[in-house]
Amino acid sequence: MVMTTRTAPSPRLRPGLGLRLIPIGDSRWRLVDAAGLIIGHVDTVTEARGTRYRALHYHPGSRSFRELGAFWSLDDAVDCLRYAR
Repeated sequence: MVMTTRTAPSPRLRPGLGLRLIPIGDSRWRLVDAAGLIIGHVDTVTEARGTRYRALHYHPGSRSFRELGAFWSLDDAVDCLRYAR
């Protein structure tokens, strides 16, 4: 019997952005800047139509995350967070 683990695809970041994407679960990543400050999270949401990727931006003033949207592409969710900072 062969067991397989289902994991979400790893997102790609273009070199030179000074950002890192750190896996923090099977289907969640933390986006941090070069200093290690949290920009936000991306997590997967399974819907009847397929998998969506939700971008959650960290708001330091309220010390909470604010949803920016759900995307069909993991790369689009990462880009949304990148531009929100």
